[in-house]
Amino acid sequence: MSSVDRPLLTQAYRKIGRGLLLAGVLSLFVNVLMLVVPLFTMQVYDRVMSSRSLETLTMLAIIAVGALALYGALDFIRARAFLVTSAVVAHRFNVPALEAAIVDALAGGSRNAAQTMRDLNDLRGFMTSSAVTAPLELAWAPIFLGILFLLHPVYGVLAIGAAFLLTVMGVLTDALTRRPMAQANEASARVFTDIAGAVRHAEAIEAMGMLPALARRWQAAQSGSAGMIDRGATLSRGLAAASRSLRLMLQIGVIAAGATLVIDNLVTPGSMMAAGLITGRLLHPFEQLVDGWRQWIKALEAHRRIRDLLNNGTTARSTMPLPQPQGTLTVDRVSHVPNGLNRPVLRNVSFAVEAGEVLGIIGPSGAGKSTLARLLVGIWQPTAGGIYLDGSSTYLWERESFGKYVGYVPQSVALLDGTIGENIARMGNADPAEIVRAARLAGIHEMIGRLPFGYDTVVGESAFSLSGGQRQRIALARALFGRPRLLVLDEPNSNLDHEGEQALLAAVAKLRTEGTTVVMIAHRPSIVSVADKLVVMKEGAVEHFGARSDVLKLVQPGAVPAGVTRLVRAGEQR
Repeated sequence: MSSVDRPLLTQAYRKIGRGLLLAGVLSLFVNVLMLVVPLFTMQVYDRVMSSRSLETLTMLAIIAVGALALYGALDFIRARAFLVTSAVVAHRFNVPALEAAIVDALAGGSRNAAQTMRDLNDLRGFMTSSAVTAPLELAWAPIFLGILFLLHPVYGVLAIGAAFLLTVMGVLTDALTRRPMAQANEASARVFTDIAGAVRHAEAIEAMGMLPALARRWQAAQSGSAGMIDRGATLSRGLAAASRSLRLMLQIGVIAAGATLVIDNLVTPGSMMAAGLITGRLLHPFEQLVDGWRQWIKALEAHRRIRDLLNNGTTARSTMPLPQPQGTLTVDRVSHVPNGLNRPVLRNVSFAVEAGEVLGIIGPSGAGKSTLARLLVGIWQPTAGGIYLDGSSTYLWERESFGKYVGYVPQSVALLDGTIGENIARMGNADPAEIVRAARLAGIHEMIGRLPFGYDTVVGESAFSLSGGQRQRIALARALFGRPRLLVLDEPNSNLDHEGEQALLAAVAKLRTEGTTVVMIAHRPSIVSVADKLVVMKEGAVEHFGARSDVLKLVQPGAVPAGVTRLVRAGEQR
């Protein structure tokens, strides 16, 4: 996502508005054609029954059938307009909303991609439901009301009173159900998010007998959520049932009033029957609003969340792809305060790495190394200062082109649902030779060949189980795919055995000869020993930076924790 989000919303609303305008115009003709049945009934009672003319009945029937056929065609076109409009919602919002949800998650927000996709599906489903047509039907209700007044003012007055009562029912439904249903939907979303998170830790849950306790917690939370949903749904359905009964009673009242008028010879029997049918049609959208209020509340809440996410969960990045960089990395006076904290994790960090150099970053836990790694690849924006690759900000860089030139292995490795080949290719369409090249460079081609389906083996959260080391090496191959110009590795050997570590070192050496800039955060001496330059961090600041040999001369006992000092010196001795 970029700074074009607001125009995106505006353009999407315009397209949706045009679709709804077409549906509204069609609703005018649909509603007019709905008068065919009551008018046909009135003519049959007042003309055919008195004249006993079969020719008149035949002509009326032909006209009515033709008009109803046109009604069916227009109603179908209106339904298609809603379907196309719902497709616009999906097409315009799916990818931007997913990107915004990911950005929000990276910033520590409470939204998640699954909930965002559910909101989009709910909104699309609502736009194809019968509830969405109620306001359009209401817009043309004056047509029916005017005809009732033409038949007799009593019909019109009774219809206005009936519409008022149903409107009161609708307002009452909104007042009584809006807050409970919103709370129930939020509680339900939290329950499913929590249980989805728990399932990802199935091994620990099973090994330590945590399932009964988790089941009790989930059951209690689900019971609370279900209770709120039941209370809101019961109230909503009760009011909807009351509104249907009220509408039928009001129709009976109109027919009874019409019968009185017929007895007094003020109207014809046909007009009495027509008034009853027209009143029912007039009141139908009011009843729909009461009955579909729950859907409206759910759709409006989903729309609000999507709108807020697009407005607030986006980033001001460039939209213009940049050419391939050489690999010169500059960190200029970078400070960073994460969301929710009031003190910086990084303070005035500065260093520079030339293309083809290997930089090692070391320091005790909590020194800000992983935060720096995220800033280097543009996941987070520095609070102050900047990070530049060939002079362009790594945060502002257009993400798709940036990703082609950068490889990243985070401290917590996660593979996406898909095949190993797809994961290495970063889920894109790629030349199989390039996939194999990246795998060979990471030293895992033979390992993949021993898996059940080779590169087509499906991995992810719920697929084929890989060891921590295997996952880390596949993540390394993914980072190496596409011949990156900058490679950032955060503890890339934390789960590797000796063979995997040697493959990693060989890959780094190969990349150095190809001119790729490599930044490694590591604790093992073997990894640090391949660095051309070292950064020693302490409490969020750079304590030492320079060529490896120069930094080793500066690192004195006690200057950093003893374990780090031994690590650096051991790396130099190798």
